[in-house]
Amino acid sequence: MFTGIITDIGRVRAVHRRSGADTRFEVETAYDTASIDLGASIACSGPCLTVTEKGPGWFAVEASGETLDRTTMGRWTEGTRINLERALSLGEELGGHIVTGHVDAVIETRAREAVDGSTRYVFSLPAGLAHFVAEKGSVALNGVSLTVNAVTDGDDESRFEVNIIRHTQEQTTFGALAPGDAVNLEVDIFARYVGRMRDAMESKR
Repeated sequence: MFTGIITDIGRVRAVHRRSGADTRFEVETAYDTASIDLGASIACSGPCLTVTEKGPGWFAVEASGETLDRTTMGRWTEGTRINLERALSLGEELGGHIVTGHVDAVIETRAREAVDGSTRYVFSLPAGLAHFVAEKGSVALNGVSLTVNAVTDGDDESRFEVNIIRHTQEQTTFGALAPGDAVNLEVDIFARYVGRMRDAMESKR
């Protein structure tokens, strides 16, 4: 489990495509890697990944073909900057919302606009996930816990928007996010369970 509060911006230093579909990524980090156990979970711009190797100032993770297809990881190259968060420990402050690290969809940044010292972003919203995203609800975008400002339903495409304050832009990769860029979306886990219960009730009618 995670909170969506980013604690470091890592940098992909190496990408190793292996036979088959798996890919190994080495990530530079400011974390004290001596305190990271092999097998530990780290959220890397959204996906929860397992540490398979480490050294001073870096750690390695592996991604299957399924993960590469369903997240933005298939687009990572040497030099890609990623948001990092270590797994939540019991007793720690829950500053964002409960994030699982299971990406629901890759969506596209539709617009970016400066608004009174913050930045407004608009994102596409797949039809199958639209009922999980609500105004004033929570989403995780590239692993960052954010509050939804508005949702607009459309015939061809629904959209939602968030406002990013200056601090969040500086402490995450959002400062470089531009229209057309792909991001990892994880809907709120509670919204997902409520939606599942609603579907189950409707199917019994």
